[in-house]
Amino acid sequence: MSRIGKLPISLAKGVEIKVSKGNLVTVKGPKGELTQQVDKDINVEIEEGTINVTRATNQKRHRELHGLYRSLINNMVNGVASGFTKELELVGVGYRASNRGQILEMQLGFSHPVVMYIPDEVTVETETVKGKNPIIKLSSIDNQLLGQVAAKIRSFRKPEPYKGKGIRFKGEEIRRKAGKAGGK
Repeated sequence: MSRIGKLPISLAKGVEIKVSKGNLVTVKGPKGELTQQVDKDINVEIEEGTINVTRATNQKRHRELHGLYRSLINNMVNGVASGFTKELELVGVGYRASNRGQILEMQLGFSHPVVMYIPDEVTVETETVKGKNPIIKLSSIDNQLLGQVAAKIRSFRKPEPYKGKGIRFKGEEIRRKAGKAGGK
């Protein structure tokens, strides 16, 4: 049995879950509502404040999907109850970030600003304090979408290993390389 898949999911206060025909799981909570289509071979059972995810057989495909759907449903329950946040840090001289509503504008050392529209399900904030690196705060109830948007922003200027310049997640450790040994 999958170590992750066999763990029961406990429902937080104020969270309701419904499994409709065709294995469509809908989770409602104080922060919003999320839906996820679950594979027909995976069973979702609701019992007195806990959710159990089981699989039909012990085939490799079913074992793979078991832990996946358990994690997705768990993220949905946590998302509608408390939400998720990710913080990105811009490290580099002249790197700046600002937002107007859902439009994020970044100066990343290119000849032009990088402009990105953030989906409506994700809220974006930028924070600039003198003497510190600019920070982009992203928050959403959908963990999948939040991770996708954060990865897209990071892809504009990945941290490089020599000086550490680029966009990184807050608290992320970057493996640094030594530069050239130097000539005579």
